[in-house]
Amino acid sequence: MPNRVGIAKLTHCGDIILERLHSAPDFVERSGLSRVLETSGCDVIESKTTTLSAEEENQYGAWNRLGLASHHLAEIVGDQLRRNLFTIGLLPTCDGVMGMLGGFQKSGQNAKPRKVGLIWLDAHGDINTPETTPSGLLAGMPVAIAAGLCLERLRKRCGLEVPIPTRHITMVGVRDVDSLEQEILDESEIEHVTADDIRELNPIITKQMDRLGEISDIIYVHVDIDVLDPKDIPGHGLPSEGGPNVSELGAAFEIMFRNTKVGGLGIAGYPVGRDPDKVTLKSVYTLIEHAIRGVKSRTR
Repeated sequence: MPNRVGIAKLTHCGDIILERLHSAPDFVERSGLSRVLETSGCDVIESKTTTLSAEEENQYGAWNRLGLASHHLAEIVGDQLRRNLFTIGLLPTCDGVMGMLGGFQKSGQNAKPRKVGLIWLDAHGDINTPETTPSGLLAGMPVAIAAGLCLERLRKRCGLEVPIPTRHITMVGVRDVDSLEQEILDESEIEHVTADDIRELNPIITKQMDRLGEISDIIYVHVDIDVLDPKDIPGHGLPSEGGPNVSELGAAFEIMFRNTKVGGLGIAGYPVGRDPDKVTLKSVYTLIEHAIRGVKSRTR
């Protein structure tokens, strides 16, 4: 796995207001990702993009089309993992996590769903439900959906047949949470690594990776780039003060991805069209480089 990479791109998101981000995965790839991976000593075995049939494109509703596209993403990711590729998911928004998790869940060699651990790196909890959300955006609900707290039909449409138990989730760098969302977190079994823990490379990072490794068959690491210090992600629409800088998170990545249960990385939230100096793009590539270093260090 350390030298063999598959890229999986989702080009749909569930919120009309965020449709401008649909092109972000293609932009992140074509702006130099292959070069970054090759310089890191990786072979890019394939790059696949979700596509909807004409019939699927004509189906009503952005959420519904996201579900259809995410199901295709799950098929791509599951196939890559079964072929022992390290999967990098390029996602417009965080609601792409459901298709990624669906693929990880289906990545075994038989029909039995694998137990998946989720490392959620984001400034936001994204665990609102339709009853608690102040914004109404689906992009603020994907963790709740993945955990089986709401929108069961959408979760299954996305390819995630079995909810992810909250004890299989660790949130990293979360610091901007709505009041009702905090109530959901307090009632869950989700565990947390703070931004300060990242900055200090606190041993809790390794402890959480080991914890998830013990109870999971495979681990997926999901990153919304707003987990970073706003200075490293200019142009992002929802920056949040207090995050680690890209070097600090990169160092933590090398620890996280050293765990042999980690099968891939998903990156969401690149502000395509609002990064003229490519500072944010450089941050994305830096995180990928550190993740690959962690994966490759498994063989040392």
